[in-house]
Amino acid sequence: MSRPITLFTGQWADLPFEEVCRLASGWGYDGLEIACWGDHFEVDRALADPSYVGAKRAQLERHGLSVWAISAHLVGQAVCDHPIDQRHRGVLPARIWGDGDPEGVRRRAAAEIADTARAAARLGVSTVIGFTGSSIWHTVAMFPPVPETMVEAGYQDFADRWNPILDVFDQEGVRFAHEVHPSEIAYDYWTTARALEAIGHRPAFGLNFDPSHFVWQDLDPVGFLYDYRERIYHVDCKESVKAFNGRNGRLSSHLPWADPRRGWDFVSVGHGDVPWEPIFRMLNSIGYDGPISVEWEDAGMDRLAGAPEALGFVRKLNAIEPPAAAFDAAFGSGQG
Repeated sequence: MSRPITLFTGQWADLPFEEVCRLASGWGYDGLEIACWGDHFEVDRALADPSYVGAKRAQLERHGLSVWAISAHLVGQAVCDHPIDQRHRGVLPARIWGDGDPEGVRRRAAAEIADTARAAARLGVSTVIGFTGSSIWHTVAMFPPVPETMVEAGYQDFADRWNPILDVFDQEGVRFAHEVHPSEIAYDYWTTARALEAIGHRPAFGLNFDPSHFVWQDLDPVGFLYDYRERIYHVDCKESVKAFNGRNGRLSSHLPWADPRRGWDFVSVGHGDVPWEPIFRMLNSIGYDGPISVEWEDAGMDRLAGAPEALGFVRKLNAIEPPAAAFDAAFGSGQG
């Protein structure tokens, strides 16, 4: 299908936005999924400076690039998270961190995500991708024993914090695409169902499909696509590989990326265990015609080599087209 292929700029935010535009355009990407950090897209400036959004669009146009989505993963993480600690301070803008008081951080993060919807609308973008955070992720091991009331309170906390944000998304005609991901309120099949139930299945909240997080959890990404087909608002192509050998565990032992003792790792698209062809065939079946965004992560490969190679890999998959007529139609065209 003729879906645009974009590059997610989150892993490139150490480079100036102009340089990322130059690279992506030279490699042949159709556009960018722009991260709201570094100098790539600054939400506060987009709302305060009347010239900012126009200048950003002109910058994209000079390089022949388009934008269909922006990413607010880092700030979104702080909306529901517990605990709020030095990890958040490391990724949040100073104005969101403030004095570090946890509830103050959460409230400022929520206000920023609402502003991100307003900024996206100014940019002419209808999808914001991101994380939600979770007040109950730290209970995932279920010990000490976790009462169901505590889990219920976690989903209620999510609903209480995100429904006012989603009201702004509705007002702006923008949708939030949550990335199903460990450490979030929705991190697998059943927690996704529960999160959608918590907010009454409101259309402003959908999903960013990223199969890399399904592989190492032993989940079926193709079945997930079909079952949640009405909620797939955006697709990221990111790859992971499993290395479970009796010593390397699923929780990866607090080891850094690319350490051979990890049970799984992120690798460049096409070099891991994601069943890409069945996924693209399912995307065709459910009629997904939005952007396909390459989220490049691989601690063992140079990104300047990996990103263009990933584009070529995805283009081949994206070229799989449903036939104009069923292959068995010819069987009924002859004379009996």
